[in-house]
Amino acid sequence: MRDYTIGEAARDSGVKVNTIRFYEERGLLAVPPRSGGNQRLYDTAAVARLRFIRHARDLGFGLPAIADLLELAGHPQAACADADAIAQAQLAEVERRIRHLTALRAELLRMLDCGGGGAVADCRVIESLADHAHCAGPHDEL
Repeated sequence: MRDYTIGEAARDSGVKVNTIRFYEERGLLAVPPRSGGNQRLYDTAAVARLRFIRHARDLGFGLPAIADLLELAGHPQAACADADAIAQAQLAEVERRIRHLTALRAELLRMLDCGGGGAVADCRVIESLADHAHCAGPHDEL
């Protein structure tokens, strides 16, 4: 088993050095032992954990969900239902964001389709931004 400095762990995991320290502070990663020169030394399991965290973050999971997933990963014989529930909640959040972005896109397209050119005094974009009542979609989705 090899030891990694914090820079090497950052490079191998794709996680920035400051983020590694942040994860240590949050308890997602154990504070590693230090060398005689006071450098943090990470083992291969810690680097694998950093990769896990980075991949979960790439998928949009929040830190509490990642902590729960890491806890579950530490119990390989446990049922997968809890991990599935966490992933299902993340999927629901992604779908909510997609609906929100789709509504934003539709409103921006509508604003742009209502003419163009001319003077700012007659600009539909400025008018819509000045008064939300000019928006076509439900206001709570935008």
